[in-house]
Order: sequence, then structure tokens, then C-alpha cells
Amino acid sequence: MVNSIVYWFIGIVITVIFLAGIRIVRPVERGLIERLGKYKKFATSGFNWIIPVIDRMIKVNITERMVNAEPQEIITKDKLNARVDAQVYFKVKDNEQYVKDSQYNVFNYENQIVNLARTTLRNIIGTLTLNEANSGRDQINKELMQTLMRETKNWGIEVVRTELKEIDPPKDVQETMNKVVKAENEKIAAVDFATAKETQADGERRAAIKIAEGGAKAVEIGAKAKAEAIKLVNESADKYFKGNAQLLKQFEVTEESLKRNSKIILTEKGIQPIILFGEEKVVPIKRK
Repeated sequence: MVNSIVYWFIGIVITVIFLAGIRIVRPVERGLIERLGKYKKFATSGFNWIIPVIDRMIKVNITERMVNAEPQEIITKDKLNARVDAQVYFKVKDNEQYVKDSQYNVFNYENQIVNLARTTLRNIIGTLTLNEANSGRDQINKELMQTLMRETKNWGIEVVRTELKEIDPPKDVQETMNKVVKAENEKIAAVDFATAKETQADGERRAAIKIAEGGAKAVEIGAKAKAEAIKLVNESADKYFKGNAQLLKQFEVTEESLKRNSKIILTEKGIQPIILFGEEKVVPIKRK
């Protein structure tokens, strides 16, 4: 009976110890097992067991995280107080050595990286004017990230990226800058408007020139055509009506009368009156 009680007691103790030593590590975590204050082994995701009281497990998150560098007042090179804020994205590397470095080489790496980012921002922006800082955000991010990567290389973490959230000047300086930007925009708009008007006027001038050139060309062609016609008439007169000027004149009068819609009567009597718009004209007709 006593032996059964002892066995039951021992079984219960073993069960309690076993259950107390169970440690479940999630996929986004890694574990460091210490025994009596010394590093014992590395724990991956899944089921792990430690000796209660004697062993201790430290779980480390290996997912990407963000810390805010907290807004701070920084004096720029041109003696202005700029309010600066930034964010740092990082993660603990997932192999054993890096996880150990994150726990044994630095105390509270999250707070340390925030302080390091704030100090680095003061050093970078302190060498720039306010305008240079505003226009050089990419360069500031690049320098901040390079410094953090260099200074944290023994911390077991990887700096993924940095983001400069804001660089706000004092209120009165901001108002002045807004006025300057507005004036610059108005100047650019005025220049663009003048350029557009100049382009329009130049286009209209070119169109007028083209129209004038076309009219002049038409007049020139018409004049050449008339000259050619006169030339042909003269050549025909010389060829077919040489010595018969009177007959040519009669044909011309006849042509002119037909243009005016008048009647002409030619008879063998020699002379017949012709009515042209209420007037009488006489055209002599001679026999050969």
C-alpha cells in the first residue's frame, strides 16, 4: 500500500516536472536555452523541453519591426530649429549566432537603435541648412541607414530601411517659405502664359505669311497665264490675220457683244445697225 502511494507520488512529480518544462516556440520566434546562467542550446520553432528551475528559455521575435525615433528639435546649419522625426525598420536575423548576439552583445536593442537613430539624425542634419535638409531627404535616409548598419553589425539585427517622416521648420519660417514658393509658382505660370501667347502670335504670323505668299503666287500664275494668252493671240493674228486687221476688229466687236448678250445682224447689204444696250452701232461688212 505504501509502495503504491510512493509510486503514485513519484509519477505525479514526474508529470508535473515534464509539463512545467514544456516550451512551445512559434514560427516567428527563436529560443535561447540557458542552464544555470550559461548558454546551453538553440531552440527552433515547435516543441522544446527544458528542466524546470535549472533551465531558462529566452524567446526572440525574428519578424520585421518598426521603432519610432521620436520627434526632436535639431539646430540646422543656418541656425534654425527644425522638428525632425524618423522611423527605423529592422529585424533579428534568424540563425543561432545572430540571435545570441541580439541578447548578449547589446542591452535592449530596440531602445538602443532609437537612441542611435536620434543621435545620427542630429549629426547629419546639423551639417545642412533647412533647405538642403528638405531637398535632400533621400540622402539623409541613405546616410542614416548606412550609419545604423555599421554601428549595429554586432547586435545580430538587420536594418531593413529608414524613413524620414518630417522636417518641420519654425512656424514663422514656414510661412515665409510658403510665400516664396507661391511667388515662384506665380512667376512660372506667368512665364508659361507669355510663352504660350508668343507661340500663338508666331503661329498666326506664319499663317498670314503663308496666305500672302499663296495670294502672290496665284496673282503671278494668273499674270503669266494672261501674258501667255496675249502672246498666243498676237501670234495667231500675225499668222492668220496679217493684212486683215479690219476683219479681226469685227471679230473682236462680235465677241464683246456676245459677252454683253447683244444682237448682231450681218447682211450682204454692207451696213446694218446693231443695238448694244440701247445704243446703235454700225458695223460695215465688205464682200471679198
